[in-house]
Amino acid sequence: MVALVVAPAAAADLADEVALAERYAPIVRLVEQPEECGPGEPYEPIDVDDLFDEPTVALRGPWNPTDLVEIAPKAERVVGLFGYHLDYPGDALSPGCDYERWGRRLTEGSAPTTYAHVATDPDRPGKLVLQYWFFYVYNDWNNLHEGDWENVQLVFDARDAREALEREPVAIGYSQHEGAEGADWDDDKLELVDGRRPVVYPAAGSHANFFEDALYIGSSAEQGVGCDDTRGPHVELDPAVRTIPSDASAAQAQFPWIAFEGRWGELQEAFFNGPTGPNLKRSWIEPVQVSEGWREEAYAVPTGGALGTGATDFFCAAVGTGSTALVRWLQEPVLVLLGLAALFALILFAAWRATWRPVAPLRVARRRSWGQILSAAGRMYVSRAPLFLGIGLLLIPTAMVTAALQTLVFGGFGLLGIDAGGESAGALVLVLVGIGTILTLLGLALVQAATTCALAEIDAGRSIGPIRAYRIALTRARPLLRALALAVAAWAVLTTTVVLFPVAIWLVVRWALFSQIVELEKRPAVNALRRSSELVRGRWFRVASLVGAGATLAILAGPVLGALLILLTSAPPAWLNLVSGIVHALALPFVALTTCYVYFDARTRRELEATDEPRELPAEIQI
Repeated sequence: MVALVVAPAAAADLADEVALAERYAPIVRLVEQPEECGPGEPYEPIDVDDLFDEPTVALRGPWNPTDLVEIAPKAERVVGLFGYHLDYPGDALSPGCDYERWGRRLTEGSAPTTYAHVATDPDRPGKLVLQYWFFYVYNDWNNLHEGDWENVQLVFDARDAREALEREPVAIGYSQHEGAEGADWDDDKLELVDGRRPVVYPAAGSHANFFEDALYIGSSAEQGVGCDDTRGPHVELDPAVRTIPSDASAAQAQFPWIAFEGRWGELQEAFFNGPTGPNLKRSWIEPVQVSEGWREEAYAVPTGGALGTGATDFFCAAVGTGSTALVRWLQEPVLVLLGLAALFALILFAAWRATWRPVAPLRVARRRSWGQILSAAGRMYVSRAPLFLGIGLLLIPTAMVTAALQTLVFGGFGLLGIDAGGESAGALVLVLVGIGTILTLLGLALVQAATTCALAEIDAGRSIGPIRAYRIALTRARPLLRALALAVAAWAVLTTTVVLFPVAIWLVVRWALFSQIVELEKRPAVNALRRSSELVRGRWFRVASLVGAGATLAILAGPVLGALLILLTSAPPAWLNLVSGIVHALALPFVALTTCYVYFDARTRRELEATDEPRELPAEIQI
């Protein structure tokens, strides 16, 4: 009699839950992957049933990572198992293309799937949450691991699904790593299809869910440490919705795997571990309370840095490199430790062998050791800081022009109604990169020229300021720009093929001194390039290492500072990029100073070389 009374009510509740889940089913826009095993997102949210009774999946015990319990376990087999884990074919820390190909074979013939679940929170009466859970077979981000659960949650002012069907949600949240980003239902950043189906942008690799396509940065466990990229082009999915009943016994009967208390992936160290399932997440148990802690926004950042470099670009690359190094450490700790020790020893040996003193920036026209060139450039920069900081400020308006052109190009296409997707977007990016590169190289050449003129005036005992330094430099603007154009053209031609790239690097070093030659020796463009080659001949590695060391210090100064500020502050990334760019611009005169001292050193050595080898040397002691 009890069954006759209760069963219809339960069936009615489930029907309401299914109707609610179908009404608000999300649209998923994955980053397109044009080529197999190439950039983009290869993994789609799968039907979890594909994992069970599958010969390539193993159930392993809680005792150690290799304890095999069963091959091809059925879903009923994992009910209530605590500490066990599912293991897929492949090495989580060295994925290659294995998981991508396996995932494609595993899901052949099945549709992308999301699992809906209606939940309430006893401590928050009158609130109801509609969840959509997505499962991906692999997480190919900084924290490599098998299996990945993500979710979207809608919050209603309602007591049950039937009541929720009569009103709109009040809020929505997208899972992002250990946290989530929320929005009101009428928030502008929330994109809806048919007026009610939210659009989700999973980041390539991490599957963290975002409201818009952009590059996002995170510096905590909740945000994820690193960069999430949801930028298109996209592949749009309309996943099939399967509703997990809110009644626990009914849920377990229909979806036995929801009672699994183990890990959905291979056991590894720390955050390389496979994740636990939805039933062990706090958002499953206390969904309304969790929604109260959603972040209001995720930090979308510019895709390029200001003033030639960016803190965010450096941060993204540094975190990715650090993640790779950590993986190698876990795989081969002894080899990595030996490599780091050897690198540290090499740096110490080089610093010990280099002659750094005397640190005398004047007079400039003399030979100096490798270390003395860097120390003289540093002493000159510090002693005349207002002068060289003023010279470096030129790159700030140059960068502003670049940013304005970028805005004008993108805005102009939008105003004209031109679709900037696909090949059009690629062409736009190419144009903007070209514009930015040309303006940056132009600014760098002018900084080199102005610094050279300023150093020559200082050496002659005359006073000089940034404006006068540029006035003197611009009297030779025509040959300077011609030489720069020839160098850039040669670089562009040589770098079109991978084979000729080493030749391009060799040629860049050979022509590294053309700005100093144009300004101080008053030579025309082609002659200046030829003269630079003569001075560098026989000293290529010396010139390359010195100019490279100075450039590395200057180029890294801004991004390193910006990356530290990302970790230590909550300032907007756009502002941190600006700070990074300003520091970078102000440090570039140090590169120019280093190049100047390299020029004077090379010229002095060449002009003091003996024209004829002596037949005998005079004795220095008496035998």
